[in-house]
Amino acid sequence: MLAMPMIPAASVDGVWSSHNIEHLYAHEVPVALAEFLRVLRPGGVVLLTMPDLQRVAELIVQDKLDEPAYSSPAGPIAPLDILYGHRPQIAMGNVFMAHRTGFTARTLSQVLVNAGFDRVKVERGKSFDLWAVGYKPAPVAA
Repeated sequence: MLAMPMIPAASVDGVWSSHNIEHLYAHEVPVALAEFLRVLRPGGVVLLTMPDLQRVAELIVQDKLDEPAYSSPAGPIAPLDILYGHRPQIAMGNVFMAHRTGFTARTLSQVLVNAGFDRVKVERGKSFDLWAVGYKPAPVAA
């Protein structure tokens, strides 16, 4: 995500990043979003999904940090796993599963706008997920 030189500039209509951005460090997120913007054609769309830290924080405030929030095919998932990555996977050596940053709906919207996307819309999913869409601005006709 941080460098995709094999994909020519302005060559794709859409980029879908499902549960990837949270694995980057916060300072890397603008770099990845700039790469997404670079490879998109004018008017192209980016679709992102990731954990909703506001929903996770609500459980933490209720002192449910280590209680299962939901079950997945990988087993029970606690707020602690959503914050920092799925602990059983990380314990098995899959350190790429660690989460290094995260967003609320407001902060995700802002980072997309700051990266240069327009018509940004972020919605909270039914579980602990955020869904965001943004478009690469099209050139203004003269």
